[in-house]
Amino acid sequence: MAYFQSLVKRATVLFVIGMFLALVLNLLQVQQNVTLFPPEIVVNFFSSAWWVPVVCGTAAAFIGLLYPCVDSKLGEKQCYKREWSNVMRCLAVFVGINHASAKLDFANNLQFSLTLAAMSIGLWWLFDRSRSGFGLALSIAFLATLVTQLLVYQGVYRYTEPDFLYVRSWLPCVFFSGGVTMGNIGRQLAWYEMEKQHLS
Repeated sequence: MAYFQSLVKRATVLFVIGMFLALVLNLLQVQQNVTLFPPEIVVNFFSSAWWVPVVCGTAAAFIGLLYPCVDSKLGEKQCYKREWSNVMRCLAVFVGINHASAKLDFANNLQFSLTLAAMSIGLWWLFDRSRSGFGLALSIAFLATLVTQLLVYQGVYRYTEPDFLYVRSWLPCVFFSGGVTMGNIGRQLAWYEMEKQHLS
């Protein structure tokens, strides 16, 4: 029962963080005209579709719970001592990568995508360095990009200047770094709960 309550608490925190990040980061994408929603779908004052934060919050909860679970199944040792300051730095770098995807303007899309890929792998190297974390982030980037391409193909929303099967070629880099970030938050929450149980 205590484990289930801990799981629900962690999932709720991750869901709220995911929703908040989705609202802020999606607002940035919409303001820079990177992402365009049809007028009938835009329903709230953040100029975002209502379902984007819900989907992102659900994905954040799933990813944040998945990382510590996979770590324990594989017996993966963490390279770093878990600290909230480390998690906050990871979150700041992720927001920076997302901000760069909306603001920076390169003459060549391939060069821009490779730059963001290097930044995303740098994020993983600085704040994770686990094989399970890299594999999960790659899987998340692949699946999330595939789902996004299907949504764009169905006309739910669209990207300006798509250059990679209906989406922007840098999108997998943002999903990769988002997976690493939410995984780190999930690991930190799991570690915090474990420490609390040991102390009680």
